[in-house]
Amino acid sequence: MSFSFQEENDEYEDVSTVMVRNSHLDLMDQDILYHLALGSGSHDLRAMFGDVKFVCMGGTPKRMEQFAYRLMEEISYKIPTGTTLQDISRYSYRYSMYKVGPVLCISHGMGMPSVGILLHEIIKLMFHAKVVDPVFFRIGTSGGIGLEGGTVIISDEAVDGTLQPYLELQILGKIVRRSSILDKKLQWELKSLAEPDDPYPTVIGKTVCTSDFYEGQGRMDGAFCDFSEEERMEYLEKLKSNGVRNIEMESLAFAALTHHAGIKAAVVCVTLLDRLKGDQIHYPKEVLDEWQQRPQKLVCRYIKKYLSKRGMILNNHCGSVNVKSPRRFKLVQQESESYD
Repeated sequence: MSFSFQEENDEYEDVSTVMVRNSHLDLMDQDILYHLALGSGSHDLRAMFGDVKFVCMGGTPKRMEQFAYRLMEEISYKIPTGTTLQDISRYSYRYSMYKVGPVLCISHGMGMPSVGILLHEIIKLMFHAKVVDPVFFRIGTSGGIGLEGGTVIISDEAVDGTLQPYLELQILGKIVRRSSILDKKLQWELKSLAEPDDPYPTVIGKTVCTSDFYEGQGRMDGAFCDFSEEERMEYLEKLKSNGVRNIEMESLAFAALTHHAGIKAAVVCVTLLDRLKGDQIHYPKEVLDEWQQRPQKLVCRYIKKYLSKRGMILNNHCGSVNVKSPRRFKLVQQESESYD
C-alpha cells in the first residue's frame, strides 16, 4: 500500500490536517510566532509555506544549513540566479530555518525545552499555512548503547530515563502526560532505504531521552557525580536489556508533541560512541562530521524517493507545487503499489 498525488482542477484544499488544540487562537487578531520572527498578520504564511511536505529538524544552525544545501543537490532544486539560500528566521536570533522547495530545514537547539518551544510554533505555522499531511524528521546525534560510533539508529519508541513512553509536563501546577508515539510505517520505510553498501549499520531501536547530558545520562565526567562505576554500568546494561539502542535529549518532546498534533514523525540519529565503553568522544572532527551526515543521507533518500515517484523533482526554479496555482494535488491511496 502506498500513496501518490492525483491532480485535480478545483481550488486548493483550504483545510490543514495539523491539529492545533487551542481554541484561544481564534480570538487573537494575529498569532506572533516570536521565536521564528514570523506572524500570521505580518506574513502571508500560506503563500510562504503552504507547499511544505517535510519538516527536518536538527540541533545546530550550521548543520541544518549544510543539510539544506545537500537537499538542494539531491532533489535538483535551484534558486533564481543572483539569489542565495536565506535563513528565514535569522532575525529571531533563536533558530535558523531554510526552505528548499517543499522541505523546511530548521535548527532546534539542545534539549527538550528548546525543541518544545520550536515545535509549538512550527505546528502553528503548519496550521496557519494550511499544510496537509506534513512529515517531520528529527536528524541528530546520540550516544549508542552497545553500538559502535557511526551507527545510524531509527527510533521505534522514545522513552524517558525510567523507560516510560510519555512526556511529563507541569501545567498549572499539575503533571500532564503525553504519549511519545512515532510512526511505525515510516520507520520501516526509512529502514528499507539503508543500502547494502553503506559502510555502517542502520538499525531500529528504542531511544532514551534525558533532560541532561551528564548526570542524567549516567556520565562520570561532569562537574558532579554521586554514583559509582558499578551503578553506572548496571543502569546502562538495564537500558540495553530493555531494547534501548541510544540516548539523546530531544526525542521524547519531539515524539509527544508531533503525535499530539496528529503529525507523522520519525527520529533518525547517529551514534558518536558506545556508552558501554566510555563517556567522552575522542574521534577526530573530520570523522564526526562524516558520521553526522549519515542520518541526513537516509532522510534525503526518503524525500527524494517520495518526490521522484510523484514527479515533483524539477530542474527549474519551481521545485514544488505552487499553492497559488489553480491546480492542486490530492493524496490518494493505491492498494496495488508498494512503497518500494
